[in-house]
Amino acid sequence: MIKRTVFLLAGLLILVLFITSVRAVSLEDCEKGSKDSACIELLQSKITDLGTQKKTLSGQIAQFNSQIQLTQLKVADAEATIVKLEKEIGALGARIGYINQSVDKLGVLLKQRIVATYQQSFVSDLELILTSKDFSDLVLRVQYLKAVQENDKKLLTSLQETKSNYANQKDEREVKQAAIEASKRQLVALQADLDNQKAEKQAFLKATQNDEVRYQQLLAQAQAELAVAFGGGTETLIRDVSQGDQVGTIISGQSGCSTGTHLHFEVHKNKSIDDPNNYLSGTSYSYPFGESETGSINPHGSWPWPLNEPIYISQGYGMTPYAQSGFYGGQPHYGIDMYSNSLSVKAVQSGQLYGGSYQCSNGTLYYGKVKQDDGVEVFYLHMIPH
Repeated sequence: MIKRTVFLLAGLLILVLFITSVRAVSLEDCEKGSKDSACIELLQSKITDLGTQKKTLSGQIAQFNSQIQLTQLKVADAEATIVKLEKEIGALGARIGYINQSVDKLGVLLKQRIVATYQQSFVSDLELILTSKDFSDLVLRVQYLKAVQENDKKLLTSLQETKSNYANQKDEREVKQAAIEASKRQLVALQADLDNQKAEKQAFLKATQNDEVRYQQLLAQAQAELAVAFGGGTETLIRDVSQGDQVGTIISGQSGCSTGTHLHFEVHKNKSIDDPNNYLSGTSYSYPFGESETGSINPHGSWPWPLNEPIYISQGYGMTPYAQSGFYGGQPHYGIDMYSNSLSVKAVQSGQLYGGSYQCSNGTLYYGKVKQDDGVEVFYLHMIPH
């Protein structure tokens, strides 16, 4: 009974020691720089949670930081995988060299045994008896020949196994080499992602100026533009217009869901949002805030521009740095933002002008829409239509 109790206590002690020695990695450990593989899953979970929370400047920065840290962990994991595979390939190379030498030696021995066995095959049973000194010598010779035959079989089997191992080791080395190349490609892609994520964070901080109020203004502007794009505005028919007619005036300074003076120009065709670059003609324009910050444009259509030159681009179409920063909820910027020395906005094609509005968190977004004669609808946001 005492022995049983002692064994139970010892078992419990070992279990307690095991439990206390195995400590799950925490999110705090990951954020402090732990490279545990569990950190990848924890950080992915944190990024998902941050994405569902209310959008705040601090939350968005935390999401950037977590994404950057997650990519850094994946980079470290890919680098460790490459190092591990290279060591394994080195060991395989040594084994392949050893096996290759063994194959050569076994091949030589097998050839010798084949010759010897071939020579022995010419000795008849009668000659074996006649040449033996006595019965014991005869038995020894018979046993010797039998042993030679058995050894030849073992030698042949060993050679076949060695050749098979050699082929398997070569196949394994090729598989690991392919895995290294895949890991290297993954590493290059991850490093590019990491560079992009760091650049996006810097562009985000520059755009928001690390100010919560400005961040909320930019976020509200993006959300309002998306709402109008998908039919969220209230519209009223104003009049018919011809190409080149003035359709409105850009609102100067900040206004409802606008952080500053600019025109958001957006094109809809067949009830889908289209790229304005496909319609606007080539003209003179510049990027006052830098092309890398605003995203580039490539106009190659036939329409005249809605503003007079010189034209300044404050945001291009598509996944611009602003869009990549999450302002549009993972969606692209659906128009081209521009401004000029003049606030006058002109119709790019003839059609029916509608005045529109959308109630924002900080005021009212005013816009114009022209249902053109060619069936295309053009939106002119952040202006007063008339």
